Amino acid sequence: MIFVDTGVFVSAADRDEPRHRDCATLLRGNSELAVAEPVIAEAAWMIESRLGPSAEARFLRAVIHAPFTIMGLDRDDYLRAINLIETYHDLGLGFVDASIIALAERSLATEIATLNRRDFAVVRPRHADAFQLLP
Repeated sequence: MIFVDTGVFVSAADRDEPRHRDCATLLRGNSELAVAEPVIAEAAWMIESRLGPSAEARFLRAVIHAPFTIMGLDRDDYLRAINLIETYHDLGLGFVDASIIALAERSLATEIATLNRRDFAVVRPRHADAFQLLP
């Protein structure tokens, strides 16, 4: 299972983004993708602010038809996200990234599709030495 971060969705939606092709290919060519619910909200907001409401609607339509797993957070995931935010306060780790990490830990996933190498390369998951970052 590969967890998808916000930037991958934004770059896939925006043909002017430098990593557009890599991100679009990753999303189209992989059936083992998972997304944390907070990522959908953040990506929708960013796509709308950059590309407009029509692009946001296309993104949300794609979300409901995509073959990836949408994962919600439970109480323990929120507690783990809080712990990560506090532990990595110098990094400025935000809730969306912390939620991805919490869900990846719960799922024992080690791969994250992200353009945010800084945060995900620094954080050490409980279940592995490090995350493998794609694309």
